[in-house]
Parts: sequence; structure tokens; C-alpha cells
Amino acid sequence: MKNENPRQLVRTPEIRSLFAGDPFIEPAQEINDLIARRAHELFESSGFTHGHADDDWLRAESEILLQAPVDVTETETGFTIRADVPGFREKDLEVRAAPRSLCITGKRQESSDQKEGTTIYSERHTKHIFRVVGLPAEIDQDRVNATVSDGLLEIKLLKVGLGKKVPVLAKTATA
Repeated sequence: MKNENPRQLVRTPEIRSLFAGDPFIEPAQEINDLIARRAHELFESSGFTHGHADDDWLRAESEILLQAPVDVTETETGFTIRADVPGFREKDLEVRAAPRSLCITGKRQESSDQKEGTTIYSERHTKHIFRVVGLPAEIDQDRVNATVSDGLLEIKLLKVGLGKKVPVLAKTATA
């Protein structure tokens, strides 16, 4: 029987650069635009004080993007990806698959149950998830299974191109 024990990938996650034509460029651009707008708002609120662009960008990013740590395990036939997505439901999440990568996006609105008064200041914002996970083998994009339960997104992927073993038979010579 084939070895089906999962092994943990211990590679350092690669930083992916997205290029035109990449299947994940559209959601990446949307997130980038949101962060840029928020960073500009922070710049405006500081009286257009120069010299804090990096701080404004990092603050905007931390307000908008939720870090979603992932674990990737590999078996002989596929991968399992688990991502922490606290507060996100299935309708808030989207998973996109490419031959050697997977993109997890999510959006949820944080709201307050305030019934009276006017909000003067709020640190509640829409939270987004954007994670692209590179994979060491090609996956079957049509056979992706994703479930979410108690703040944990689990995605199961099957590898493609697993060559089928073909027995080698002896052929006898004929006279």
C-alpha cells in the first residue's frame, strides 16, 4: 500500500510576485487599492506631513488585512491547507486554484450594535484576507474541496500527473 502519511512542508513561504495575466491579480489589485486609499486618508489626517509614508502604509495594511496563518501538509496524492479565518463564514470566503498555487480571499464587515448616539471615532473596519500559497506540485483545479468550521478553513487538493505504475512483462522470443 502507498504511504499516505502526511508530511509537513518546512519550506519558508515564498514571496510571490504577481504579473499581468496571473489569475490572482484582480483580488490583489483590489486589496492594494483599499490599502492605498486608507494610507492616503492617514496622510491627510496628519496634516499632509511628509516622511511617514511607510508608517501610514503599514498602519493601513494592518487595519485592512487580517493575517491568516496557514499550514500546508502533503501526502503522495495531494495537499491539505488549513488557514485560520476567525469570524469569517463560508459566504465571506473565496478560494481560487491555479496549477501550482492557491489564493484565499475573504471579506467581512465588522459592525457595532450601537442603537443610540453618533459615532465620533471607530477602529472597526472591513477586514480582508488575501493569501497566495505556492505549491511544489501541480494540482487538479477541478477537484478542490474547501470547508470552514469554527474559524478554520480546510482545503483539500489532489495532485495531477501522478503517473500510473505499469507492470513490465517479459516477452518470449518466437522462432
